[in-house]
Amino acid sequence: MYTQRHSSSTLAMVRRWRTWIAALGLAVLTPWVMAQTAWVLSTQGDAAAGTAKTEYARVSLLAHAPQGIAPDQSVWLGVRIEHAPEWHTYWRNPGDSGLPIELNWQLPAGVQVGDIVWPTPRKFPIGELANYGYDGTVLLPVPVTITPGFAGSTLDVEVHATWLICRRECVPEEARLRMRWPVGAAIVADAAAFEAALASAPRPWEGRGELRVEGDRLHLQVAGLPADWRGQRLEFFPETGNLIAPGAPWTQSWEGDVWRAAIPLSPYRSEAPDRLAFVLAPPPAAPHGPGATGVRLTWPVSGTWPAIETPPPTEPTTAPAPADGAAPPTPEASVGLGWGLALLGALLGGVILNLMPCVFPVLAIKVMAFQSHGPHVRAQRLGGLAYTAGVVVSFLALGAALLGLRAAGEAVGWGFQLQNPLVVAALATLFTVIGLNLAGLFAFGSWVPSGLAGLQLRHPAADAFLTGVLATAIASPCTAPFMGASLGLAVTLPPVQALAVFATLGLGMALPYLAASAWPALARRLPRPGPWMETFRQAMAFPMFATVVWLLWVLGQQSGIHAVAALLLILLALAAVLWATRLHGRAARWLGTAAALLLAAALWALGPYVVREASAPAAVAADAEADGTWQPWSPQRQAELLAANRPVFVDFTAAWCVTCQVNKATVLGDPAVLHDAAAANIALLRADWTRRDPVITEALSALGRSGVPVYVLHVPGQAPRMLTEILSVAEVRAAFQAAARR
Repeated sequence: MYTQRHSSSTLAMVRRWRTWIAALGLAVLTPWVMAQTAWVLSTQGDAAAGTAKTEYARVSLLAHAPQGIAPDQSVWLGVRIEHAPEWHTYWRNPGDSGLPIELNWQLPAGVQVGDIVWPTPRKFPIGELANYGYDGTVLLPVPVTITPGFAGSTLDVEVHATWLICRRECVPEEARLRMRWPVGAAIVADAAAFEAALASAPRPWEGRGELRVEGDRLHLQVAGLPADWRGQRLEFFPETGNLIAPGAPWTQSWEGDVWRAAIPLSPYRSEAPDRLAFVLAPPPAAPHGPGATGVRLTWPVSGTWPAIETPPPTEPTTAPAPADGAAPPTPEASVGLGWGLALLGALLGGVILNLMPCVFPVLAIKVMAFQSHGPHVRAQRLGGLAYTAGVVVSFLALGAALLGLRAAGEAVGWGFQLQNPLVVAALATLFTVIGLNLAGLFAFGSWVPSGLAGLQLRHPAADAFLTGVLATAIASPCTAPFMGASLGLAVTLPPVQALAVFATLGLGMALPYLAASAWPALARRLPRPGPWMETFRQAMAFPMFATVVWLLWVLGQQSGIHAVAALLLILLALAAVLWATRLHGRAARWLGTAAALLLAAALWALGPYVVREASAPAAVAADAEADGTWQPWSPQRQAELLAANRPVFVDFTAAWCVTCQVNKATVLGDPAVLHDAAAANIALLRADWTRRDPVITEALSALGRSGVPVYVLHVPGQAPRMLTEILSVAEVRAAFQAAARR
């Protein structure tokens, strides 16, 4: 017979392990903001040493002062960019799209900085378009004058560099670099790099010839160019942007020492200059870096420029303009959404969040916590209120962190914490500990001070509060119906109104448990305490381990297979430490010490592999290999497809979004859905947000969203159509069939 004494013992055990599981949840939630900040700072590299490592480049601040740093002297500063393979940045005129680097200097009094001395660029054809810029390694020199007013003993320099780096997709990056050089001493360590950079800059050239406009073409006739250029196909780089069509075919020819060319003007030209500065250069000899050294000419323009048409955006970074040049229409789903509707959507979304797959593991904890109160109505209600407070406060903390990071210039959205491999690893560790405890490998009370072990008995409300924190930690990566539009609006509202939306979202999530705690009849419907609780507790270890498997998969998308192996070894050592806590006597002392040393060694040796990011997100590449019907999303690719009058369906997803993965497996991979997409000639693009990507964040913001999943169907000439967060085959097929009938 299961006696009341056994029931009390089981309930006390439940209280103990639930207290420390919830405390671990708080321990993970509290460092989220700190981890995100550390992650952002880690991308800046060793700024004090004048270098920074971003996702796709390494940048350095260099100086060249052969005569030393002193008043009335001119020195050179420079920013060197080492691009990742296949990536490039832009010249002063980026061509069809792109942005040149911007350098914002902070210099002491008496120091004056000039403009970048741009090396000759190279041309990057992209389909029917073309850009001008650099790949490989390039140094951008800047002249600096030390005036008599300078009186320092050191030259302290800080520069904030921002640039756009592109391959097929584009990513905005930045770095803040600082250096200090002593006054008087010659600085020549990077003399060769500066000499090469200055030598690659186009040389001033007088030349002879003519530059005139005829119809829709710019005609050049140049005589006296270097003799070794004759017979070669030259490149033409105008310093005025949006003037010619860089990717369009054009003609050129040599007649003796005279070079002639006819270059098509851009149909979206925005300038009609009387004088034009331009660079001519031969084909580059080196495969990477600056182009071959060219010549720079500034000539008057004769003839009559065609009428200027209103241009569409040249660098679509979010929702590209339709092919007819009109501004992109506002998504239907976000029209007219006010603060009141945002609050209502947040409340409903929070309630539905309890049904999302990512929240299932915490349901067991909530059920056992509710049952542990037994028939005590007052304890149930107090626990419900404390649980609600824990959820609401946690959502407020996450909302404040999100708003603060966005105000600081970081492109982040809902679920940003799981874009950090350190947070993913911490959550995997938390759920491993929970699962091992539920399975009976160890008891929390065996390795915590007795005073802390009695905390729940003295303050049961604190235990319920921490359970709410843990529930939020698990639920935060998800986006439920009605949540997307509310969160998208919240990040644009004043802070007080925005935080009210986040608080309402937390209230909605806690509402079912709060209502149940206030309804005494519910307790009488639950099974009475008995041996089933121990079996139920052990069975609930398996959802926790399943969550660990999912988090390991997410980590693999972010940091690669080596990170997964490293974390598994660390978790193995942690399991050995926890197992040793249940031993007694000399075996416990020796084996516990050995296990602790093993864990410390694993953390020291393998920890860096866990948080190290892979060179590129693996999720999209894996999808592309597994199914050629999906392509990686980029603003440029989307714009190209829409310009070709082809509908585009974009799946904004992330590996850590369980709802995204369920939709992908059950709906987006359905043969009927794929057949309808092919029949309507719809391009399927996937925007992977597993790791922090400012371009995707901006695209989501343009759609009125701040988290994933988001599903958008773009049809040329129509407003983007937003689908629901939880897809159905019927909904997607109806949207695709409607696009086919356009």
